Amino acid sequence: MTSSLGLDGIKARQQKTWASGDYGAVAALIHPMSESLVQAADLTAGSRVVDIATGTGNAAIAAARCLCDVTGVDYVPELLERGRARAQAEHLPVTFVEGDAEALPCRDGEYDAAFSVVGIMFAPDQEKSAAELTRVVRSGGTIGMANWAPDGFIGELFRTVGRRVPPPPGVRAPVEWGSEPRLRELFGDRVRDLRVTRRDFVFRFGSPDDFADYFRVHYGPTLKAFEALDDDNGKLLHADLVDLATRYNVATDGTAKIPSAYVEVLATRV
Repeated sequence: MTSSLGLDGIKARQQKTWASGDYGAVAALIHPMSESLVQAADLTAGSRVVDIATGTGNAAIAAARCLCDVTGVDYVPELLERGRARAQAEHLPVTFVEGDAEALPCRDGEYDAAFSVVGIMFAPDQEKSAAELTRVVRSGGTIGMANWAPDGFIGELFRTVGRRVPPPPGVRAPVEWGSEPRLRELFGDRVRDLRVTRRDFVFRFGSPDDFADYFRVHYGPTLKAFEALDDDNGKLLHADLVDLATRYNVATDGTAKIPSAYVEVLATRV
């Protein structure tokens, strides 16, 4: 059991991690996950929607394209600025607000729908963030998530990096949010009609080496892992990532097509 003080320290480090590199470059690749989730939720124009741990605004922008009244919340100001720029470029009226997924700056039942796409799953206190996610949705409203699966490519990526740079002790793995039993445990009786659909997102790169280089430069958690290692161990981690991408690669033309399993989650607030 990790103390609240310990979780606060982990959260502060996470903020710096997500602000490092260029998460917007990674978010741009996985934007189709948000479009898929929002379409599956079958929103009504004018619905009040919040995208929690919005990052650079993928799900917020997808919902705004459905002419919803959208707010995006994240605790990394640098990512919010990117989200604002994206929304403005598309002339979409999204409001971006700084806030913590474990203590949302939102009223009880304020929204008709709440989404989080590979966002809330990284909050250190899973129970608290699940409670907040459900708290801000009205009775009968929609909760939607997309979470990396424990047994998929990204789940294996986290374990691969963790063998070189261990995660903080006492914190549950983010990919537990990709497990239906854990989702049912976290949501409890606050939701009904929980639907968990397994999907694959396919990363596409010029080669497995290109994947390793891209994630080393752009993806904050991987970048920070490399920064924590000396040159020799950094080379070993790079080789680990190339090997991982090679094992999951389904392309036969020398490029890389890497399916990464995730779960698309929809539920109705009780």
